[in-house]
Amino acid sequence: MTHESAYGLWSLVVINSFVFIIFAFSFAKPQTKRDWRSFSAFSAFIVALFVEMYGFPLTIYLISGWLLKLYPNLDLFSHDAGHLWNTLLGWKINPHFDPLHLLSNILIFAGFILLSASWKVLYGAQKTHTLATTGPYAS
Repeated sequence: MTHESAYGLWSLVVINSFVFIIFAFSFAKPQTKRDWRSFSAFSAFIVALFVEMYGFPLTIYLISGWLLKLYPNLDLFSHDAGHLWNTLLGWKINPHFDPLHLLSNILIFAGFILLSASWKVLYGAQKTHTLATTGPYAS
């Protein structure tokens, strides 16, 4: 059985970071020092995101020595190793269907429902605030 590595794909890190940063730059067009600082923070976030996604996750890197002592046959570059709780709890099931992963999917879905339910209230509050500060009777 040939196992393909899920991490260490540094070319994807560079390509995706470049595409996302150029795309954001085409809209943001920073002018002031403050704009450049904000854009730099965004760029750093994008690079860190893709390094974690395709390069090598920082958590796995930091505990890799300990993980390999506990689990000598663990392939740290496999996708399943990225699901740390599945590995640490010793579950031998598909990590995408373990109880913690399913719970996290439910919580993410609940967050979207909460966001959609609050959208009308937030939009109304913003509209009221804008009217109050720019309306005909604003001081």
